[in-house]
Amino acid sequence: MSPTLNLLHARAPVSGRSPSFIDALHADGPASDRAEKMGLYGWLIGAWEMDVAVHLPNDAEYRGKGEIHFGWVLEGRAIQDVWITPRRGHRSDPVEAAANFYGSTFRIYDPGIDAWHIFWLDPVKQFYSRMIGRAAGNDIEQLTVNETPQRRWRFTDITPDSFHWTAEVDDGKSGAVAWRRHVEFFARRIAG
Repeated sequence: MSPTLNLLHARAPVSGRSPSFIDALHADGPASDRAEKMGLYGWLIGAWEMDVAVHLPNDAEYRGKGEIHFGWVLEGRAIQDVWITPRRGHRSDPVEAAANFYGSTFRIYDPGIDAWHIFWLDPVKQFYSRMIGRAAGNDIEQLTVNETPQRRWRFTDITPDSFHWTAEVDDGKSGAVAWRRHVEFFARRIAG
């Protein structure tokens, strides 16, 4: 390691929370210049618990539990969430870890396209995805951008205190889209 990097490494804190970062990231609500449009995902703000079903390619299925947390960020111009399964406190259980992820999504409304740029980041699985999200009737649909195979993520059966979330993969071999359900979450609000 170079002397400069050694010096920087020696000065960098290795643990601890950064209240200044949390204060700079979090917002109390949506930005006033786009508050109405922020409602598409704004109803999610708060804490949720979920039942998880992972549909494996060999027709096997994994079932478990998870948690989700949504909040306003970046002066209320974005919504960030954290999806966790298995739940914190159960992450060392090898049975629960069959569907192991701990990732975050940024959802940013773009007035220029009247849609949302969505970025999913999961350092556990090393899976990253970019989507465009829009209302689809009473549901919300997110489609991946420049990703093969194509993926579709959907919020359905939406109420103020619950939703059904699905992740589907295009298994179309002949050029026609053929969605195969990969993951489902059945979420219930627990706070906020």
